[in-house]
Amino acid sequence: MAFDPKYIRDFSIVAHIDHGKSTLADQLLLQSGAITQREFREQLLDDMDLERERGITIKARAVAINYTLDGQVYELNLIDTPGHVDFHYEVSRSLAACEGAILLVDATQGVQAQTVANAFLAVGNDLTIVPVLNKIDMQAARPEEIKEEIMHTLGIDPAEILAVSAKTGQGVPDVFRTIIDRVPPPSGNPSGPLRALIFDSKFDDYQGVITYVRVVDGALKVGQKIRLMAGGTDHEVTGLGQFRPREIACDELGVGQVGYVIANLKQLSDVRIGDTITQVPGAAEIPLEGYHEPVQVVFCGLFPASHNQFDDLRTALQKLALNDSSFSFEPETSDALGFGFRCGFLGMLHMEIVQQRLERESNLALVQTAPNVTYEIVTRKGETLHISNPTRIPDPGDIEEFREPIAKVNFILPADCIGAIMQLCEDRRGVFIKTEYLSPTRAILTYELPLAEMIYDLYDKLKSATRGYGTMDYELIGYRAGDLCRLDIVVAGQKVDALSVVVHRAHADRRGRKLVRKLKGEIDRHQFEVAIQAAIGSRVIARETISALRKNVTAKCYGGDITRKRKLLEKQKEGKKRMKQVGNVEISQDAFLSVLDDTDD
Repeated sequence: MAFDPKYIRDFSIVAHIDHGKSTLADQLLLQSGAITQREFREQLLDDMDLERERGITIKARAVAINYTLDGQVYELNLIDTPGHVDFHYEVSRSLAACEGAILLVDATQGVQAQTVANAFLAVGNDLTIVPVLNKIDMQAARPEEIKEEIMHTLGIDPAEILAVSAKTGQGVPDVFRTIIDRVPPPSGNPSGPLRALIFDSKFDDYQGVITYVRVVDGALKVGQKIRLMAGGTDHEVTGLGQFRPREIACDELGVGQVGYVIANLKQLSDVRIGDTITQVPGAAEIPLEGYHEPVQVVFCGLFPASHNQFDDLRTALQKLALNDSSFSFEPETSDALGFGFRCGFLGMLHMEIVQQRLERESNLALVQTAPNVTYEIVTRKGETLHISNPTRIPDPGDIEEFREPIAKVNFILPADCIGAIMQLCEDRRGVFIKTEYLSPTRAILTYELPLAEMIYDLYDKLKSATRGYGTMDYELIGYRAGDLCRLDIVVAGQKVDALSVVVHRAHADRRGRKLVRKLKGEIDRHQFEVAIQAAIGSRVIARETISALRKNVTAKCYGGDITRKRKLLEKQKEGKKRMKQVGNVEISQDAFLSVLDDTDD
């Protein structure tokens, strides 16, 4: 049912990873009566198996709650968002559908990297911020100290900060009252032409594409003819509803309401996240602003382990792209792996999650190549190429300038760990920018780092060096010229395109030796000798040899003339030589993954 817009509040919860967003969302549902104590469980809105296993939010979730305050019923539309830096795009999409945001800070850990990033994102979207200090029931809580940190870092008045415990429910009624008092109601025009923002979607085998929308102007009704403004296609609304938190069907969605639309959308390509839904006739002239296109920073090849599953992989990627529009894919071929797709992701965790979702949800076995970033190459002819696949890099003689992406990285860490992290950044060709102190014991360290040096294991190394207390957030700032080259791996005389990587020339010898040594341990022995080489262009910089499996052909010779043994050994040698010319070397998935591991042996 449509609700009077002045009694509607749309808000999201943003915070650093593990600061208690999903727990607070569960508590808001429980205390508003949307769920009973019997239905209550941890991470109620995180309904993907992967989310529950890892204890993290991957997809943003929308839920409508009715809450009575001073005798008046209000409809609160809550969007729970992820906290990890790789899912930053999910947060930005959610904030575009809201007027307010709860900024949640852990009372034991204080302000972290994603706290700062998400706070600035909310301010940039002109949202009203409701600062909340969580986990005040814990023994290690430092509420007064953390309030000072929040004031120093984000400029928020400590008197406005609410103190709650999402686990026990303490202070949660104050959160409801503050949201209703401070967050403005939606400002749309109920009598104007329909405009609704698509902020998410999913594919259902029976109902087709289901879109998640927030109505900005007008009203959506069952039976209404609608148009998707970007695609220009017309459809009829066959079903509407809201998440409370289960799907509850309704006849109408009014201004400010959040829900789902079923409209016989059969084609995956019909729907675009950020598109505007309007009515036919009387369509709106100006679409809603929508979203910026996400920038993929990590690319890798995904190939089916079985060659006859190529079409299944294509269908699975199309379905997943509808639910997660922040990754891209295009077909590619590899001499080593056959037909597959080149996929782009927002980060390493995002890549891992997408691969696991494909394997689980579509029952596929996949082979993944080494991840890499997008490089910018200026050729001698003056062309500027953007290359996300190392095999497409032109010959060194044709390259005028080789540029790599640079990220500005903010580390928030204990002050006594600054030296270790500075050393870590210097080893990765980082450029120091500044150090700021949040308090006598905590600091923000800012560096500019090549993205390729960050994506593999910088986060893990940071956690180790800071005993788990360090956090990081990064943003791309552009491309910078570097002394880079392509390192090729040649196995048994054949270049394995899927193992090619881009490295800094100063590190090429060390990286090449390490790669061939690792591959020697991963590739099984064959009936013939296998040479593994690392090469830059035509220059070989490292080599390892896997010796052949040998059968003892002279075992049956008990003495007698030595020429008998020589004859058998010569015959075996000829056979090995022939095998080497026609034999294929099997390379396992572990061998491809060993390229990622940059740790010293």
